[in-house]
Amino acid sequence: MYPAELVQPMRDDLTVAGFSELYTADEVQQALSKEGTTLVVVNSVCGCAAANARPGAKHALNNEKTPDHLVTVFAGVDTEAVNAVRERMIPFPPSSPSMGLFKDGELVHMLERHHIEGRPAAMIAENLMDAFNEYC
Repeated sequence: MYPAELVQPMRDDLTVAGFSELYTADEVQQALSKEGTTLVVVNSVCGCAAANARPGAKHALNNEKTPDHLVTVFAGVDTEAVNAVRERMIPFPPSSPSMGLFKDGELVHMLERHHIEGRPAAMIAENLMDAFNEYC
């Protein structure tokens, strides 16, 4: 577990953009049971989350079509919620950061760490916007 004071700025980076934090498996179940589209960001303390994932996710929200719901869990901190999200992301292996777009509770688009690490935030945003345009 990471100290709360260490991860708070990283949490705030997404919550100020409109993401709701999930802490429990029940919250994940409720969030992913909602009708419509839900973007889930598995947040992380790593450099690729700071430089690529969070900026890319936030930039993608400038698209004409966006998900109905925005949620986030924090790897290494929100263990119960992260495990519940990762169960819903099968067959993709656990990775952080990562992002999944769900439509009516079904995973329809996935960005794993290897899609994020080393790629500019603009490329990640473009990938997400393409998925938003298709599914939202």
